[in-house]
Amino acid sequence: MRFRGPCVDASGVRPEDSQARWRLRSPRSRACDHRGVTDDDTSSHVDRDGADPSGTAYDWYHRAMAFLSEGNPDAAAQLLFRVRDSEPTSTSVLEALARALFDAHHYGEAAEAFGELAEARPSDDYAHYGLGMSLWRLQKFPDARDHLAMAFAMRPQDEAYGSALSQVKATIRARSLAGLPLEGPIST
Repeated sequence: MRFRGPCVDASGVRPEDSQARWRLRSPRSRACDHRGVTDDDTSSHVDRDGADPSGTAYDWYHRAMAFLSEGNPDAAAQLLFRVRDSEPTSTSVLEALARALFDAHHYGEAAEAFGELAEARPSDDYAHYGLGMSLWRLQKFPDARDHLAMAFAMRPQDEAYGSALSQVKATIRARSLAGLPLEGPIST
């Protein structure tokens, strides 16, 4: 039996490296819970022909959150886009969508969603953290540093915020000392 989950790789094994550490968690569940589901468990939730799934926006949201907690962010994002269409002002839907996009490695879209969330809730440390993490993945280090610093200033006791900020600052410092650009990939 193979497992998928927030801290389980595609082969069904829990990685001991730092990859799982950087998966974004909601503010209420930052720690990995190592839960897994079998590959077949998620197949019946998404209608593959493109039609609307059954249920209400509320049902879709809860299904999407289950997908997200099970480590299936692409399916979660599909449902959350539909929920977002029917509930365009909901910041909790926007936060969940941004997390799903980040976990699905769609960093540009995640940065847009986290940016919209930070604009809607400027005092939300998690919105700034998610935006900073997304910008980091897009190699926009100065902007990432600014948002991670904002998140860390709002919640200095959060080790993930401090660690991410330290790593982005180290990258900026190393690139600056080497005369490399502070944004984008390094040309060789």
